Amino acid sequence: MSVREEILTYFKTRRSTPKQFLREPAPSEKELEEILTIASRVPDHGKLSPWRFIIYQGKAREKVGENLANILKEREPNIDKERLEIEKKQFFPAPITIAVIFSPKENGKIPIKEQLLSAGAAALNILHAANILGYGAHWVSRWFAYDEQASKMLGAREGEQFIAFIHIGTAEKKVEDRPRPKLEQIISYWQG
Repeated sequence: MSVREEILTYFKTRRSTPKQFLREPAPSEKELEEILTIASRVPDHGKLSPWRFIIYQGKAREKVGENLANILKEREPNIDKERLEIEKKQFFPAPITIAVIFSPKENGKIPIKEQLLSAGAAALNILHAANILGYGAHWVSRWFAYDEQASKMLGAREGEQFIAFIHIGTAEKKVEDRPRPKLEQIISYWQG
């Protein structure tokens, strides 16, 4: 068996780049297609494709921010201006955001939980593909992933749920790694 050291090194050192450190350039159209092709190559029992992707880029990011701020202002008329400004910049400064939507399919054989795990794997593959192409990426979920009105505005259909917003761009700086769990703390061997 041949060991592919560069792939091992990548997986041992992969690190998210927080969105505040992501700038232009964004992936090209061809690179974006490659990222989404890789995202769709995940375990998917029953070939259901229980996920889909929405891309936010360019001026669409401003519109998203305005709409999120308006939703909150409607609910909380006395909301402070600082909070509204934060909402307006939810998809900035990263030049592109890919949302992963869990879109479960009715199927008597494949449990919803397995479909959800497949959608999560698709989100993780977006991170890996972006990183492998040389971009920084950051998987987040915020209040609008769980809010019905905001989710609908962002493109979720009936019965769907956002599971990830992945911000992608060129990393402005390398971020220090965070502590990782020690294997002896997370592994056990079943003895029967």
